[in-house]
Amino acid sequence: MFKTLKAVALAVAIAPVGQVAVAEDIQTATVAGGCFWCVESDFESVAGVQEVVSGYTGGTTADPTYQTIKGTGHYEAVEITYDADVISYDALLRLFFRSVDPTDAGGQFCDRGDSYRTAIFVSNPAQRAAAEAAKADAQRELGQQIVTPILDAARFYEAEAYHQDYYNGQSIVLTRRGPKRQTEAYAFYRQGCGRDTRVAQLWGDDAPFVHHD
Repeated sequence: MFKTLKAVALAVAIAPVGQVAVAEDIQTATVAGGCFWCVESDFESVAGVQEVVSGYTGGTTADPTYQTIKGTGHYEAVEITYDADVISYDALLRLFFRSVDPTDAGGQFCDRGDSYRTAIFVSNPAQRAAAEAAKADAQRELGQQIVTPILDAARFYEAEAYHQDYYNGQSIVLTRRGPKRQTEAYAFYRQGCGRDTRVAQLWGDDAPFVHHD
């Protein structure tokens, strides 16, 4: 208790004159929405989100990798760190459902297989209740069955360094159209995979991250 009070006092002491330090309410949300490059790109543009990390979760195999994930039960997922004073968990889930095809049980867009399925991973009863409500809301809006499961959170394994912020990387990579800067390769992949086309078809004006270029 003394250490806690001391830390608060120190925070106030080092605040700029005339200002009172206010602690942020930092929380995490974990979701799977197909290719984690795209989910990371989408949510790092959201006000209140501090960081999005690509990784693997939901399976039973320890230390999965991009090369070995097949058959492990793991999903490509992201861990979203956000300030709940700026954006709520409910709002993040609403954005999530409208950024994917939650009617597809076999993967997402051009990416097929178990690791590309959608899911929400919850850490406590409050998150589960919020996820159930967001799922019901999405189903009402679409008028179609939502197959996205709500699962208990499991250990999250951070993906390889080259997957982090892939959408914004400056390395040169080889694509079917020859060598391209990573940002161009990502845009080429996203367009070719049909992600935005399908999301716009499903959600129309409610699709928050659709790229038209």
